[in-house]
Amino acid sequence: MDPPEHTRLRTLVAGTFTARRIRQLGPQVASIVDELIDGMLAGPRLADLVSAFSLPLPVRVICRLLGVPATDQDRFHAWSDTLVGDWDSDYAEMTAALDAMHGYIAELIAVKRAEPADDLISALIAVRDAEDRLSEDELVHMCLAILLGGHETTANQINLSLLALLAHPSQLARLRSDPALLPGAVEELVRFVQLAGGLTPVRITTEEVTLGGVAIPAGAMVFPMFSLANRDPSVFADPDRLDVTRPPGTHMAFGIGAHHCLGAQLARIELLEAFRGLLGRLPGLRLAAGFDELRYKEKMTITSVHELPVTWEPQARLGPGPGGRSA
Repeated sequence: MDPPEHTRLRTLVAGTFTARRIRQLGPQVASIVDELIDGMLAGPRLADLVSAFSLPLPVRVICRLLGVPATDQDRFHAWSDTLVGDWDSDYAEMTAALDAMHGYIAELIAVKRAEPADDLISALIAVRDAEDRLSEDELVHMCLAILLGGHETTANQINLSLLALLAHPSQLARLRSDPALLPGAVEELVRFVQLAGGLTPVRITTEEVTLGGVAIPAGAMVFPMFSLANRDPSVFADPDRLDVTRPPGTHMAFGIGAHHCLGAQLARIELLEAFRGLLGRLPGLRLAAGFDELRYKEKMTITSVHELPVTWEPQARLGPGPGGRSA
């Protein structure tokens, strides 16, 4: 979508998707991370990180942001997983999931309209009803887009970032020894990991433009390769090297300009808390299979693994310390 319609919708959502609301989610994201890791620790010391952690985390976070009741979050997880978890899913199942999600959101909007809360859906309803700048259909589809947009991308960023760290043990060791490096490491992992598994969505030039000395006529199809821009040696020194101590630079993993990812700050918080929990509470976290044994999904625009089997060291048992106190 282009301006002015894109500007209208983007402005409305950005006005409710505030920095304050995202900052307030930080402790809640950390709490969700702890809940999921508690579940992993309560089970066998062999788990599929995809189903146990990286997929449910962004769904729970987005549901909490939107204001979806906790009792309904498992339903949302199932619907969104059908829609974006595997594009080889049966078309009838995908259609049914979309219809069910659409109907649920419409009903939830009616509930929130009657009893507003401090959540994103209530804020969007207020914009819709007070200013009449958002149609009812746009309101429903906006909620669906927010839910689905932050699901598969964040989940696979967690998976692929962990694989990148496991493939670079010296960098992983630095993070484990100095957790203060995590915020910068998140930026480096987002830059380094090539999340897109194929061509990006096509752009069409609206007028003639010259890029790199090449004239591109109006009406031409352009495929901007953000992952390659993130390996530009004129911007990043030794760009093919993962360096968790690299000073933050201007990467393009979240896009640029008018279409810059609306949920970039939320994704950063999720990644930060995810790795703070995974590295802090699962000592010796490692793959339980070879890198060459991992199965990747086909026909996906995002590089996605079917499963990510992991294991970790048993928790140290606390014994009596000096003077009989627990050590």
